[in-house]
Amino acid sequence: MEIFDILLTASFWAAAVRIASPLIFATLGELICERAGVLNLGIEGIMVIGAFSGWMAVYLGAPLWAGVGVAMLAGMLFGLLHATLTVPFGLSQHVVGLGVTLLASAVAYFAYRLSLPEVTSPPKIVPFQPVEIPGLSQIPLIGPAFFNQTPLTYLAFVLIAVVSIVLYRTPLGLALRAAGENPASVEAQGLSVTAIRMGAVIVGSGLMAVGGAFLTMSAFSSFFFEMVNGRGWICIALVVFGAWRPGKAALGALLFAAFDALQVRLQQTPLGALVPYQVFLMVPYILSILALVLMSRRAEVPAALMVPFNKGER
Repeated sequence: MEIFDILLTASFWAAAVRIASPLIFATLGELICERAGVLNLGIEGIMVIGAFSGWMAVYLGAPLWAGVGVAMLAGMLFGLLHATLTVPFGLSQHVVGLGVTLLASAVAYFAYRLSLPEVTSPPKIVPFQPVEIPGLSQIPLIGPAFFNQTPLTYLAFVLIAVVSIVLYRTPLGLALRAAGENPASVEAQGLSVTAIRMGAVIVGSGLMAVGGAFLTMSAFSSFFFEMVNGRGWICIALVVFGAWRPGKAALGALLFAAFDALQVRLQQTPLGALVPYQVFLMVPYILSILALVLMSRRAEVPAALMVPFNKGER
């Protein structure tokens, strides 16, 4: 009964929405890359550099939204590096992605130590504050959970609709999906597969970095090592879980976040005194793996995902 009591509290769902928000940003970014045919394994490091650069910009005096812009720009720069090596040069997307993750993480940690060499505890900034939407926030259970969040959370959910509309209702989205399914057809229409894929990776990487910035500028108020903590890898799995569709992928992010919020609360129940806390920490990942296995059986992978394309080849 304790589990059902937890599930019926507004605070639980508010926490789930909050935990899901950075995952939504990063998952949408990865989805855009993969829809264009590029697997971006640099996501973990790009989230780290986004978390650091946005936080540092605000710490140095920039407004919060300027910090978000700085984070996005940093992510796009690493996305440009990834895209340049994998698209026109055709290098291994696995190797380049892991290299970008290592490089971006190292740059963030080095810059942190260089900027704050004698700091023992991370400095704090004033993060985004929750904004209550009048009327909607008064709806029982749903209101406090969805309509009393920070601006970045609202932006994350708006982007689900924006990305869906662009992918499925615009010529740009059609070209992007074709680049990941049948790039030869894109070339036949006189469009540049290289430009489309590079643009997708750069924009997608920018969204990943905003997901990282959410952690330092909305969820927490400081930057610390290991704060991303594998969220980037979870987002790659969420893209598969959502069958490369924005709405389903975002739903998967909310589901994972609910599992995560639930395990924290279960540790505070009498059950938490009987079961080692490590078991609770494993629960979201185990359930996510099971859900991924079940959903991925019916998922249709973009046909040209990770397949290099050279102009003129068929």
